[in-house]
Amino acid sequence: MNCLECDAKISAPKDALPGEIVTCPDCGASFELYKEGENLQIRPAQVEGEDWGE
Repeated sequence: MNCLECDAKISAPKDALPGEIVTCPDCGASFELYKEGENLQIRPAQVEGEDWGE
C-alpha cells in the first residue's frame, strides 16, 4: 500500500491486525490499518492528545 501523504510504499507485517498503527518510512505519517474485504488498507490515524490529568 502507498502512503496517503507522500505516496511512498508502506508495508505492514504479515501478522498485522486491524487497528494497528503503521508509520510511513519517508514522511513519518501514522496510519491505522483496517480491513476492507480480505485486504488490509490504511486510513489516517486518529491522534489523541496526551492527558496529563488536567
